[in-house]
Amino acid sequence: MMKAQFWSFDVIFAIVIFSIAITILAFTWYQINSQLSIAYGNGATVMQLQASSLASTLLSPGSPSNWNSYVNTTNQSTWSDIGIGIGSNTSSIDSNKLYTLMSMSNYNYQATKQALGIGFDYYITITSQTSSGGALNISIGENPGTHNALTVYVEKRSSYIDGTPVQVTIELWTNTPFGVE
Repeated sequence: MMKAQFWSFDVIFAIVIFSIAITILAFTWYQINSQLSIAYGNGATVMQLQASSLASTLLSPGSPSNWNSYVNTTNQSTWSDIGIGIGSNTSSIDSNKLYTLMSMSNYNYQATKQALGIGFDYYITITSQTSSGGALNISIGENPGTHNALTVYVEKRSSYIDGTPVQVTIELWTNTPFGVE
């Protein structure tokens, strides 16, 4: 007769409540784990996609193709309706557009990140060796080596400035650690 008392209404109700609590806890844990995976696990992928996209758009002529003539390098409000690109229509780098971008970055680095459409810090270098032994060495942005960057993604492209072949290196970087993919 004592065995029937164990399965009383109170015990059954407690088991149901306990089961619901464990189910809610498991579901919540799964959601938090998924959110962390999206936030940290895919950060390197986002950085890689932004670097590749930046390299392509940077070496394009931009929008409009003479965007540098519309920009006041010391007035950010003129930066909003343009697409920055330092390329020319002949697949080489337009030095006027390059110097405009350099001036914009020197004036307000943070605002140029938004104008370039990226969410990470950037460092762009353009280097070459000329036949006369001189070297071209242009840098735009903030060097990840001097800012203790934890994650850096590098994209390299080739181009020309005034007929001289150059190597364009685009580094997107952050001080936020990402999970390795």
